[in-house]
Amino acid sequence: MKGEGARVRSGGPAFDFHRDTFAFANETKWSYSVDPVTGRQVSTPRVPEPDYTLHCFAMVRATRQFWLHALFEPSRPAPDEATGRRLIREVVSRSMPAICSRRPDQSNATAGDCKLPTRVVIPGYAGLREFSTTWETLLKAECGGAWRSYFQRGNWRMVLPFTRGHQQAEAARLASQLQLGALPIVHVVRFPQLTINHTLLAVGATGTPDAIEFHTCDPNVTEHPVTLSYDRATRTFTLPPLHYFAGGRVDVYEIYRGWIY
Repeated sequence: MKGEGARVRSGGPAFDFHRDTFAFANETKWSYSVDPVTGRQVSTPRVPEPDYTLHCFAMVRATRQFWLHALFEPSRPAPDEATGRRLIREVVSRSMPAICSRRPDQSNATAGDCKLPTRVVIPGYAGLREFSTTWETLLKAECGGAWRSYFQRGNWRMVLPFTRGHQQAEAARLASQLQLGALPIVHVVRFPQLTINHTLLAVGATGTPDAIEFHTCDPNVTEHPVTLSYDRATRTFTLPPLHYFAGGRVDVYEIYRGWIY
């Protein structure tokens, strides 16, 4: 990908942030700021405590599930609540292939060893953002609980060292999967500090001789994509300052890509 850009393709339309993401955000239990003296990130509890927190893993997983497995048909009548609940459950309960892209006929697809079943038709809406504007409460209830953040099987990996060679390989893997049309889910951490322990959905990338900019959907940010940058010289990932993170180096690894994590 050196010197060129890569965009996600699915055989059909490319992933569209303003169509294919949730209209609501995963909220944080804490308010974050930077101490002007020490430069360190500090946090204070939010009052009142938000009612939808610690769902970043569930939201990122569900975003990819809807992109892979749902077919929105806005020209048809919208479903009632019971039908909407059934359709959501059908989408989110399907398997989580690591590398998949769709063929233009929207039916079966192959990428690597992956085969996908026919999409679940969701009538009455143009995409996930519109659907989640109407059915926010229903989606929050059905897309998975906060337990997914605590018990995601790959959490154990963050306690091991992240070498620069590992991060170089991870950047190459993510870029390769995006070129295949996959949407890799990445865990971004600073362990043992725990200033960040979060998940992002990579949906595209732009490469230069010096860096790769991964375009990601951040479940904490509904307004725009967030750029996860990789510097080739230092073999380091960084995130910009965000309302929940002071910005700077992060360690990255892909999750939901195999039985081990």
